[in-house]
Formats: sequence, C-alpha cells, structure tokens
Amino acid sequence: MRVLIVNTSEKTGGAAVAANRLMDALNNNGVKAKMLVRDKETEDITVVELPHRSTNKWHFLRERLGIYLRLLFQKEHLWEIDTASSGCDITQLREFKEADVIHLSWINQGMLSLKGIQKILKSGKPVVWTMHDLWMATGICHYTRGCHANRNGCGNCQLLPGGGSDNDLSASVYRKKQKLMRDGNIYFVSCSKWLENEARQSGLFVGQRLTNIPNPIDTHLYRQQDKKESRLRSNLPVDKKLILFVSQKVTDARKGVDYFVEAIHQLVNQHPEMKEITGVVLLGGHSEEIAGQLSLPVFPQGYISDPQQIVNLYNSSDVFVLPSLEDNLPNTLMEAMACGVPCVGFRVGGIPEEIDHLQNGYIADYRSSDDLAKGIEWVLTAPDYTRLSTNAIQKVARCYSQHAVAMKYIEIYNQAMAFKNYKL
Repeated sequence: MRVLIVNTSEKTGGAAVAANRLMDALNNNGVKAKMLVRDKETEDITVVELPHRSTNKWHFLRERLGIYLRLLFQKEHLWEIDTASSGCDITQLREFKEADVIHLSWINQGMLSLKGIQKILKSGKPVVWTMHDLWMATGICHYTRGCHANRNGCGNCQLLPGGGSDNDLSASVYRKKQKLMRDGNIYFVSCSKWLENEARQSGLFVGQRLTNIPNPIDTHLYRQQDKKESRLRSNLPVDKKLILFVSQKVTDARKGVDYFVEAIHQLVNQHPEMKEITGVVLLGGHSEEIAGQLSLPVFPQGYISDPQQIVNLYNSSDVFVLPSLEDNLPNTLMEAMACGVPCVGFRVGGIPEEIDHLQNGYIADYRSSDDLAKGIEWVLTAPDYTRLSTNAIQKVARCYSQHAVAMKYIEIYNQAMAFKNYKL
C-alpha cells in the first residue's frame, strides 16, 4: 500500500510534527508512506517538496491579501482565518499518481484550495483527512471560541470586523465546503474524542464518515532519562524544581500564557518558600517577552527545533504546564508524559483524554489560575511523584505508540480502498 500524506509544512507546527510521526509509524509497519509539503526543511528523501516555489508563494500571498482586505487591513485575526481560496494542483504529480491513498493533513495557508481538493476527489483516489483542528467543520476559523454558528451555516463571524453579517465571508466559504462535502468521498479522522464530538455538531458533518485516532509518538526518542544529566546538557540548575511551559509562540493567548503567569504569581504568594527552590523554563518563540512577568527565576530557551534538545528539556523538568484555552490533542503533553513528566492543564479539548487526573498529572478547572496553581503545587510536592511519572510513561506506551496508531490508520485505509473498489 502506498500512502501520500499532504501537509503544508514538513516540520513547523503541531500538525507537521504529527504528520511526520505518522509517516514514520506507517513505514515501520509495512506501509510505503511519503509526505508532500510546500515548505521542505530537511533532506529526508521520504518528504517531497511541491515544485514551482514562486507560484506556491503567490498562492500564500494571494490568500492572505484577500483575508487582509476582508479584515479592513486589521492584523488582529489575520492568522486565525483560512479560506482555501488559492492553492496548488497536486493531481498531476508523480507521487500523487503512484499513491493508493491520499491522506490530507493540515493543508492551509495556500497549500491546497477548495477547488484543488475537489480535483483530488474527482481523481477517484481514496481520501483520508486527519483533522488537527475544526477548520473543516467551520466556515473560516480553526477554533470556534464557543461560537455555534457552524451548526447552521456560519455567518455573523466574531473574527470579522463588526461581527460580520448573515452572508459574510464565513457563510460563503461554509457553502463552498458544504458542496465539497456533499460531492466528495472522504474518511475523516479527528485526533481526539473532543474534536470528533465538536465536528459532529457542525452542519457540514451530517452524514459524514468520522472517527478518532490519536497522534503517534516515537517512544524510542521521547523517553525518560537521568534528570541531572539532562539539566547539565541543557545548562539548567540542578538544585531547583523546574516548571516547563512550551508553545511554538509563547505569547499565543490560546495557549493560556496569561493564566500561567497568574498561576505562578499565586503559587509564590501562597508558598513563598518555593521562590528559592523553584524555576520556570520557557520553550518557544518570544519567550523572553514573558520572562519578566513571572514571579520565579526564569530560564528562557527560545525556539528550538532539534528533537534531542527538546527531549533534554522535558527530562530536566519536574512538571509540564499547558493551560490551553482550546486545544485538540497536544503533542507536547504526549512528549512530556513519554519522558516521565507529570502534566497540568485545563479541563478543555482533548487534554483530559491525555492527563488522567491525580494519576499522571492534574486537570485544573477551566480558566482557573487558582486551581492551576494548586495543580502545579500538588505535582511538585507529591509524595508519590515516582508513581505519577511511571503512570505517565505507561499511558503513552498504551495509547500513543507508533504500532497502535499505525494499525488503526491501516484499517481506515483498507476501508477507503474497499469502498472505492465497491463503487467501481
């Protein structure tokens, strides 16, 4: 079986990381898998770059410009909206023609247009689509922020100036997706039960095939190592308990950094003795912008792409905190747990599917900095910390290993191929 995974980027972003891991999982379990990307960043021969770079850049700029105009030249929500109004035609590529299954992943920002996706569907190739967010279940947004307009057609979009209108950009793109979904034959996969449940409430998903399969992780890379040695390799203090916060962009409000800052402030106020023995590690872009706001010593790392350095930082930490306000099934939680680090996060999205409350971490009340602080303190002072760590490792091995995830996807591929043959 030959599978072509299509994703905008090779390495940048959580979806790219997940797509790479799935490709490796499939190749390690008897499937010939390749990735097709617009932004190739390595020399990996299993990753193919789209031809015509200048044209690809134009597709990106054209779509962004169209959105910018609709936002009346305001940048506030520029990167929260995607319209798939411009993109590449991949159906003539050799890799596409050779594939038995086309597996779409995160294809936004000028990678594929809705018209391009329509051409893929008309080719007759079986199509599986992994949803890393809610974009295919809405008009233009990736996360709904509590809005339920996508149940009936979108419109009056909170991301558009003035709150949009009944027939705004979100409504028009929704109708285009509606036609695509009605005419197409797609096997949708969400990465979490939460995302599956959210998507099923959308009017776009009435009658659609949808299941959930978690992202895989390489437990040979992400594994527990000696904490002291990891800290020495990362130039971190060996005499403190370390709290880790990770985000591609640390200042991203959706990742809950404001709640994290407030939780650390409360932690220090309630337990002043912790200030001398506790520190915070920030991993991600713009981390230096947050460092001065925290009430504990901070060790900003900036953006790091080297997986081994990231593994060292996980293993250097005593607790990983991810107070996302809306999230699917965060790779970072999975990575931390695989390294034996108990985690703390809000009761939202797919986070409670990963963290088992008081078993391998702590699930805090949504948007409660006070409970978040309580969870951090609970993990750092847990008398049975070793049990929490062991439980975290076992949860990853049981639910997110390459083999377990690959087998579930192979079953979906076989169903999609069998349906195609039945139709023929």
